Formats: sequence, structure tokens, C-alpha cells
Amino acid sequence: MFSDQFRGKKVLLTGHSGFKGSWLALWLKQLGAEVYGLSLQVETTPSHIELLALCHKERMLDIRDQVAVHQAITDIQPDLVLHLAAQALVRKSYLQPLETWQTNLDGTLNLLESCRYSSSVKAIVVVTTDKVYLNKEQSDGYSEQDALGGYDPYSASKAACEILVQSYRQSYFSQQGVLVATARAGNVIGGGDWSEDRLIPDIIRASVSGTPLTIRYPDAVRPWQHVLDSLSGYLCLAAKLLTGDSLCAKAWNFGPASDAIFSVRQVLQTMQQYWPELSWLQGTDVPLKETNLLMINSTLAQEDLDWAPVWDFQQTALQTALWYQNYYQTGSVLSQYQLEHYQQCAREKGLPWALS
Repeated sequence: MFSDQFRGKKVLLTGHSGFKGSWLALWLKQLGAEVYGLSLQVETTPSHIELLALCHKERMLDIRDQVAVHQAITDIQPDLVLHLAAQALVRKSYLQPLETWQTNLDGTLNLLESCRYSSSVKAIVVVTTDKVYLNKEQSDGYSEQDALGGYDPYSASKAACEILVQSYRQSYFSQQGVLVATARAGNVIGGGDWSEDRLIPDIIRASVSGTPLTIRYPDAVRPWQHVLDSLSGYLCLAAKLLTGDSLCAKAWNFGPASDAIFSVRQVLQTMQQYWPELSWLQGTDVPLKETNLLMINSTLAQEDLDWAPVWDFQQTALQTALWYQNYYQTGSVLSQYQLEHYQQCAREKGLPWALS
């Protein structure tokens, strides 16, 4: 897969202990990469990265620690950097704006500054979010050329990251021959997520405990996609950068198909098919502003990277439910099996990255 672009490569993966990061670490290992992780200590019990028991090298550090980040880059000498480490929760960003800005903006700055002094780094992918756009609650999906913005501290800090990356690309990396891109994905779901204040983990916790779930914005509409769909986009992009394709050093959207745009209420009703014990109440205390409608357009990635989402929303919901049902019934994880199943589905769809 990916024409063996990752085989034998040293890949530095920040945020490897998180939900997305743990799945990406698994995939990179399968692709033959030498994976090095940088993360904070695992904050959830259970933890997907610990359940996977991957044999990889890791350093538990704070991305805000410039000295530690620089030392890690110097020691590891990576070929590729995939930057996923972030404070990614909207509500937490309201409560802890300083930590959010420092982690997301200063942490990214520390990483880029260290990479520009590295002779080994050939490509960097900085993962941001679909919330970087100046959201006008429009029904058309935002494209990469649309204006950036952000109301809450999380969204604003990620939009600022996009500007930061563009500045470093133009000021330093383009002259050094290092290709740098940003990746924006939708709301990702899948097995192995136990993060706080996220819909699917909240659904699972409520179902397992038999307590009603409080929902703040049941009619909020989001682009839902399986975690592997976003990660396949990141890998398609990284593979292109590693080949030296300078035209790919820019911002990219990796969102779901238009038929995967659902309200929170619809997601709850779908998951209730697999967890009949699930019940929910609408919260009355909702003082913080959150986006009601958000969609992104991934035409550029589909046309120029030959990327496309593999699983529709129904398959995404099914695979997510199966993962958690299997874990709570047997204590084992389906991650490797689901990754292989996903790849087979991609081959059946004729996606180039799965056939190469």
C-alpha cells in the first residue's frame, strides 16, 4: 500500500497516545514504518494505545516544552513528522483557554522551529480541524480557499495554526526543500475512543452504566466519518509529500461524503439500534456557543490525491458499535481486524492507495 512509501521510514507521530494517534500508529506499523511517538501520559482508562500493545518508541512529554521537543527531533532524526498532538475539546477550550492556545499554537510552533533545524525531515503534515473556517452556518461545504476563523478558543487556535504553518512554509521550508501541508477532517468516530466530552464515548459510557445521557445540542449538524477515513487521507497526503510532490504542500480537506452529514439526534438514534439501553435528555444549561451547522468540501483531495471516503455513515456506525460491543463482551480489540477490513473495502472501491 502507498507504494511502500512508509516502509523503513522514521516517522515522528505527535499525539500518538490519543484516539486518532493510536489508530495511526497501528497503521504505520503495518506499513513498515519505524514509529516514534511524542505524547502526554495517557489520560483515559481504558486506553486504546495501551490495549494495542504496539512495540514502538515513545517519549512522554509536553509539546509546549520547546527544549524537550527540540531534543526529541535531534535524537530521532525523523524522515516524516505527523503532528496530531492538541487540546481538541471545544468546551475545555472555554474553560482553559491559556492551555488550549499554548498547546495548539505554541506546541506547533515548537515543532516547526525544531524541524527547520533538522537535516533529516523531508515532510511534515500538521493536522488541524474542519473548525478552522470562518463559519457562517452555510449549507455548502467549506473549501480550502475559504476564509479562516474561529469563535471558540479551540477553533481560533487551530485557524491560527494554519496561518503559522503557511508562514513557516513560505519563510523557511520552501527554501530548504521540506514539504509541509495541513489536513482538516470532520468529526471522527470509531472504536477505542474514551475521551471526555465526545459524543460516541459519552454514548458508550451512558449505555454501559445504564444512565441517561445529557445532550446539549441535539440538532447540531456535523460531518461524521470513521477515524480510518481521515487517517487514509493523512497517509495519502504524506505519501505524496515523501515523493517530493511540492504541489501538495498546502491545506487539504478530508471530510465524509455528503450523505454522512447528520444531526447529533440522528447519530443517537442510529447508535440506539446497537445499544437499545441508550437513553438521553436535552440539557438546559448551554451557556457556551457551539457551531450548529458545519460541513466541508473534499473535492480537491478526491481529484488531486485520488482519495475518497471508504465507509458511509451506516458502515461507520456499525463498525464503531461492533468494536465497543466486542471489547465490553470479551475484553479484546478489533482494531487490527477492522483496519484490514477497511483496506479490503478500499481495494474493492478501486482506490489507488489501496491497490498500489
